[in-house]
Amino acid sequence: MPAPAIGDPPPLAVPPVADTGNPPSDPRAAAINSASAPATGVASGPDPALVRTEVLLDRAHVSPGVIDGRPGDNLRNAVAAFEQAHGLPADGRPDEQLLKALTDADPGPAIVSYVISQDDVKGPFVAQIPKDYAEMAKLDRLGFTSPLEALAEKFHMDEALLQALNPGADFGRAGSTILVAAVGPASLPAPVAAVEVDKAARQVRAFAADGRLLAAYPATVGSTERPAPSGDFTVKGVARDPVYTYDPSRLTFGPRSKGKLTIRPGPNNPVGAVWIDLSVPTYGIHGAPESKLVGKVASHGCVRLTNWDARQLAAAVKPGTKVSFVGETASRS
Repeated sequence: MPAPAIGDPPPLAVPPVADTGNPPSDPRAAAINSASAPATGVASGPDPALVRTEVLLDRAHVSPGVIDGRPGDNLRNAVAAFEQAHGLPADGRPDEQLLKALTDADPGPAIVSYVISQDDVKGPFVAQIPKDYAEMAKLDRLGFTSPLEALAEKFHMDEALLQALNPGADFGRAGSTILVAAVGPASLPAPVAAVEVDKAARQVRAFAADGRLLAAYPATVGSTERPAPSGDFTVKGVARDPVYTYDPSRLTFGPRSKGKLTIRPGPNNPVGAVWIDLSVPTYGIHGAPESKLVGKVASHGCVRLTNWDARQLAAAVKPGTKVSFVGETASRS
């Protein structure tokens, strides 16, 4: 695994929106920004009220993971964490009552306009990310595959939702105006004094020194084949944009016959954009190359977050921060 490197990360800034202070007039944005209740029955596409709910949860530091406008365990767990933190009945239902509580606390628009910048489209982009570690090791960097992927991650969105909001958009053209999620600040309001990894709920929670919940994140935590540890550990350090070292002498998965492999940094690196090293050997909390799978598939024992959630947590912990693993690993394929 990568060696930790201690230091303050660069700010994960979101550039100004095109029409600062005013939500866009586009009917797709208006439908989301005015939504008050999820649709009943089975929706054929993203639900405007669920998109609004997910964006507001993201801004409240109770992450639903990838914003996609669809129901699921990640959204349910985020809603329950928000309800518990605000003294509401914790039923985990993203309903009209929950959305009212969110909008009362944060009435700002969920969808805003954004002008694609030159930095968004300059790359370099990778044509394809191989699945085989030995093939990954041949690449100079595990970068994004397209401006669409880069923009979706910047705004914590599912690529399909970003495309649905912007039909026919050229995401590779600087100067184009698109609709995006108005996500929250990259930093937490206080340092993290303790982290709880709930293996059963597949959620990571960060607490302040006074016990206040600072953030909750969906997580993939181990597997039945290689479960995550139990008990209390500490943060040893943080590596940002880490190099990933596959060492078959220390690990029980992967292409063991290929020997030790060095996989270079990038958001599509096997451990994503950041690695939080823990005091238990070979284990850490880290980012993910496919954020939409976080909380939905098994890991190799480590704790996998979306890249943006991992960055946020990494910026708020320090060596010695307590990390407790609780519960039992949920069965995932």
